[in-house]
Amino acid sequence: MKALVYEGNETLGFHDVPMPVAQVGEHLIRIQASGICGSDMHAYLGHDARRPAPLILGHEAAGVVTGGPRDGQRVTINPLVNCGSCSACASGRENLCPNRQIISMPPREGAFAQFVAIPDRNLVPVPDDVPLEKAALTEPLAVSWHAVRLALQALRPGMDRRALVIGGGAIGLAAALALRAMGVTDVIVQEPNAERRAYLSERCGQQTIDVFHGTVPLVVDAVGIAATRATASAVALPGGVIAHVGLGEDVGGLDIRRMTLQEITFIGTYTYTAQDFRDTARAIFDGCLGPLDWPEMRPLSDGATAFQDLRSGSVAAPKIILDPWA
Repeated sequence: MKALVYEGNETLGFHDVPMPVAQVGEHLIRIQASGICGSDMHAYLGHDARRPAPLILGHEAAGVVTGGPRDGQRVTINPLVNCGSCSACASGRENLCPNRQIISMPPREGAFAQFVAIPDRNLVPVPDDVPLEKAALTEPLAVSWHAVRLALQALRPGMDRRALVIGGGAIGLAAALALRAMGVTDVIVQEPNAERRAYLSERCGQQTIDVFHGTVPLVVDAVGIAATRATASAVALPGGVIAHVGLGEDVGGLDIRRMTLQEITFIGTYTYTAQDFRDTARAIFDGCLGPLDWPEMRPLSDGATAFQDLRSGSVAAPKIILDPWA
């Protein structure tokens, strides 16, 4: 099969590689759409020790089951493989499973390929009227759905339901969409890239701003660098909530003194639970998150160029989805 292989710092090759082998309880999936995630970009830049070269990246995917009792079924893939037996899994917090794996990290190759192997329980059926490129958005949308759900649960009763989302990439846009789906109508997306701000406003119907002045009860940091954490801890209202989902930098930025004195809740959020993933898929299928027509489609064979374009900041669309068969 063909695959886009991460070979080293800012180096990707499109090669013939061995077909994956489905183990007991797994299915082989013919990938039809696979999105580029920020974590793929971190690996591409050599910033993620969890993803050493050579490796097939990619974990935002949808496709068709090949072989077995579910042959031909259209599915979206939950890439987070958990043990199913630990206390985290038993309590419905599979994302905290100490034995968790994710496709695109060893020992599991990723979905920038024509086929991938994945356990049966990680597959969510996709209705025939939902395009698979839209279904492939379930994973990044679920990340934000999970973050927003936790943030709203932590928000004190009686506080205004207003929110600032920092970062207008796919996770930030997904957070804005999830906030609205959960009843928060006053949402602003802070995005420094003027071209992306225009895209979010004109194509995605979002209220955008370059630099936010003011305070809000709820902040979603979808970037996760020192500067955005500084903004989040400065603009959160007393008693407010910061949901931190971005993984841009490890340290710096938070005003711990202000957060302590003003009792601002900080929540680190990681991926999603299995239920969050299913709920997000249902929200997509039911149209609760809008038309989701904003990704840019490209052939997997042009994946190296797509990464270069994302690296240079020349992509206005919040998401690029790669087609292994184009």
